[in-house]
Amino acid sequence: MTTKWWQNAVGYQIYPRSFNDSNGDGIGDISGIIEKLPYLKSLGIDFIWINPIYQSPNVDNGYDISDYQAIQPEFGTLADFKTLLQAAHAIGIKVILDLVVNHTSDQHPWFIESQKSKDNPYRDYYLWADATPDKMPNNWQSFFGGSTWTYDAQTKQAYFHVFAKEQPDLNWRNPAVRQAIYQMIRWWLDLGIDGFRLDAISHIQKAPWDFKIRDNPWAPFMNVAGIEVYMAELRDLFNEYQIMTVGEASGVTSKKAVSWTDPAQAGYLNMIFELEHNVRQADTGQPRLDVLGLKKVLARWQTDLGQHGWNALYVENHDNPRINSILGDETAKSAKAIALMYLGLKGTPFIYQGQELGMTNFPFTSIEQVDAEELRRQYTALVSQQVAPSVALAQLTRWSRDHSRTPMQWTAAANGGFTTGQPWLVVNQNIQTINATAAVQNPQSPWHFYQQLIAIRHQEGALIDGDFELLLKNDPTVFAYVRRAQQQTCLVLVNLSSQAKTITLPRRVWQQDWQCRLSNTTSQTITQRFRLAAYDAYLFEQK
Repeated sequence: MTTKWWQNAVGYQIYPRSFNDSNGDGIGDISGIIEKLPYLKSLGIDFIWINPIYQSPNVDNGYDISDYQAIQPEFGTLADFKTLLQAAHAIGIKVILDLVVNHTSDQHPWFIESQKSKDNPYRDYYLWADATPDKMPNNWQSFFGGSTWTYDAQTKQAYFHVFAKEQPDLNWRNPAVRQAIYQMIRWWLDLGIDGFRLDAISHIQKAPWDFKIRDNPWAPFMNVAGIEVYMAELRDLFNEYQIMTVGEASGVTSKKAVSWTDPAQAGYLNMIFELEHNVRQADTGQPRLDVLGLKKVLARWQTDLGQHGWNALYVENHDNPRINSILGDETAKSAKAIALMYLGLKGTPFIYQGQELGMTNFPFTSIEQVDAEELRRQYTALVSQQVAPSVALAQLTRWSRDHSRTPMQWTAAANGGFTTGQPWLVVNQNIQTINATAAVQNPQSPWHFYQQLIAIRHQEGALIDGDFELLLKNDPTVFAYVRRAQQQTCLVLVNLSSQAKTITLPRRVWQQDWQCRLSNTTSQTITQRFRLAAYDAYLFEQK
């Protein structure tokens, strides 16, 4: 068994604005998280990852930071955070924060100074280049649409941003920038936090401005050569502390992820989030994931990392719709099937708030219910083109991240018990049937299934560092695999479909003697021909 604490841990992602409001202003806060620590402890998780709580103008929901060492007032104070840290540690829960260092807010003091003149000491903290209103330094496009450049008439130059214009990118080539960032990182680590999730970290190096884009529009700022210098410096800093690091590293393939995460190869981080497995099904009017595509991506990452490096496992986060709607059928049973499907894999699992309840997508009926500004703009444009409002709304909200940001459903009371005030975002109407209070009281709920599964992961070595073998690799709906360690072997069988399926297991599997450890349905014995009803899920252990 490995000695790294995070390899035997299960994480829980908190989107603070939507988690729990303690003061009735309609916005979740740090004190609200403190209130729910006993709930999280009883679920069995080992650490929480909290989305940004830093001071921010909130152009990009906190990912535009104006002060790295201050707390956004709507979330509370630094004293509140210290209380949270102490309370979490007292019950054995570690705390991970977001680290957003590809860019800052345009309201950050560094950028305010940088804008003043070409010879300002902070000018080189950001990426400026000569430009005119009609001619930018190049034609690169940002992730949020439009040019990566914004013109500044005062200095007759443009500054670079891969996200919104209010999020200017930092110049990592400048040693002064890096030292300022490292000083800030140490400040948080010395405060006692247990690690970071590194946001957009694979974008911190940019290609030369004359780089010609061929197919991938984001190639000039996605895992570009030279990034290894900065990542090695970060690694060396992180290694001074007993912390966990997980990177959001788009553009890092499953092959390259080995060198990013393998300690034997001086990997930069403990693990990274891959972004590939969210394979969307061809448009049928409803948002659905392609099971075979998802399975093949997850299996490839399992295989390519193998005994080298480490996976970060997730099926939901703050940027994607609810998994029980896009992969399941919104029942408790499908929520459990999805849980077993990915919690049996090798890596550190992350559970997103409400996922353990089987929370579902929101049935938007009005654009006024939508928070995402880009969707509001697109809606206005479509309606102006004579697209029916209902059609435009359905089309734009299909894959909206607002689905996962609706407030946590704690009770069947008004606003799901999230707030006594007016919630910042609409609360799902199914609070009567999906809420934490009812789930904890019901032994058959997804919550209890997650609790049992987390406990099993903590006990079973095969699920932590056992080898992975994919079975039935071309089956379009069944995810079946074996986890094998020296002292133990586990078998996971999950039907990710609303249709029953009979599978044929290999002789080397069905001839073994198995016992069922966990299932979301009636237990049965392993046979060569094995029938899986809709969303059946089984975890077997070899006797």
